[in-house]
Amino acid sequence: MSPAIGITGVTKRYGDLTALDNVCFDVEEGEMFGLIGPDGAGKSTLYRILATLTAPDSGTATVCGLDTVKDYSRLRTIIGYMPERFSLYQDLTVSENLRFFASLFGVPIKENYDIIAPVFAQLERFPDRKAGALSGGMKQKLALSCALIHRPRILLLDEPTTGVDAVSRSEFWEMLSTLREKGITILVSTSYMDEATRCGRIALIDKGKILRVNTPEGLVAGLDENLYNASATRMFELLTKLRQLPEVEDCYTFGATLHVVGRKGFDPVAVCQKLQSEGLEDVRIYPVRGDIEDLFIKLTR
Repeated sequence: MSPAIGITGVTKRYGDLTALDNVCFDVEEGEMFGLIGPDGAGKSTLYRILATLTAPDSGTATVCGLDTVKDYSRLRTIIGYMPERFSLYQDLTVSENLRFFASLFGVPIKENYDIIAPVFAQLERFPDRKAGALSGGMKQKLALSCALIHRPRILLLDEPTTGVDAVSRSEFWEMLSTLREKGITILVSTSYMDEATRCGRIALIDKGKILRVNTPEGLVAGLDENLYNASATRMFELLTKLRQLPEVEDCYTFGATLHVVGRKGFDPVAVCQKLQSEGLEDVRIYPVRGDIEDLFIKLTR
């Protein structure tokens, strides 16, 4: 069987800028696949190609076996697309936006209400509220409801949780899990590394290139070797001194602490003693488990 989404050698340039550089990966039927990378990595460009809004300069992209260039009109009936920026009509009400998108696809709302019910439930209390007056989390739910109203086979979500509070982010991912259980194939992009573990498989992308594709567990396997957490009262001084040590391969800020990548033979006790003798009395260095963010930093360096 062909994959739900197949991307082979896709390249896209804007003048001298290469937005996508020979991108290749597949998304299987019923999978929730994550595209993880920072702003400017090429995620939105790839989504525009998959949503038939632009064509690649070279390579091919297929959705449900249909070519995104040759079969664009047929594809638009089976794709649900939620762009990064809120793109609904802000001067229309919640119910008016939903009715408008249902009419575009020629489907009655009641016919597909079961697919949007988990998402739309919280919005039902505000049918006459203008979309522009909704909170970030509510706008997100309305946009997703409109993308789902025609019961698409493929759901394309471009950074759907950007700028949304932590609670709404968590609720959104729970809703996506429910949609996947209904058989919808989901390709979701994000710049939040902690959201990567919600996906079955992940592609890491940076500067238009795919760095690695695997499960979250497969990606971080082996990262624990020689990875340490470091902290002290004077953090900048600690960062500077650690980077100067020959037994330290890399050191970078990680939240409120530092992550240290040691070379072979790195001894955290000996390093602590050395730094304490240099005036950092409260320095602490101990082993830590690596995650997707650690891997991304390693690959991009």
